[in-house]
Amino acid sequence: MNFKSFTGRVMEINDFSVQQNNSGSGCYKIFMVADREGSVVNFIIEPGTYFVDHVLVRVGDIVTGFYDADAPAPFIYPPQFRAIVMAKEKSGQFVKVDFFDHQLVSSDGSLKLNINRSTPILLENGQSFTGRPSNRELIVVYSNTTRSIPAQTTPHKVIVLC
Repeated sequence: MNFKSFTGRVMEINDFSVQQNNSGSGCYKIFMVADREGSVVNFIIEPGTYFVDHVLVRVGDIVTGFYDADAPAPFIYPPQFRAIVMAKEKSGQFVKVDFFDHQLVSSDGSLKLNINRSTPILLENGQSFTGRPSNRELIVVYSNTTRSIPAQTTPHKVIVLC
């Protein structure tokens, strides 16, 4: 996937109907998110959308939505994207969702992971991941980085998107 993100304040949360007979009613949500410049994005929240730290998001919260920029999207305003991962802003915590290569460098070359024995590597369901995290799409939760290029970090936790 070609992960992109958008950060802003949640302005509205509404139910979103995916079927004409409303059989999925209540299972899908639409988050209207606006950034500081006034740009707006609507994120479709599905039952499979991963919420970092499994937090409850409310109107007024600042969030970052990660989506696949190569996925088909309706040509409407405001833009509407299927959220793959949502992260609620937390002081001192950063989240990156990307493909990490065999050296654990993100596809955009901006972040290198230094995973140690104490770094939890988990599946989306919270269970331990026993394989190698390299050459995979990962959700990385971290705080401090070096000022090198790429920036390096020892993450607080890594979630593998299987």
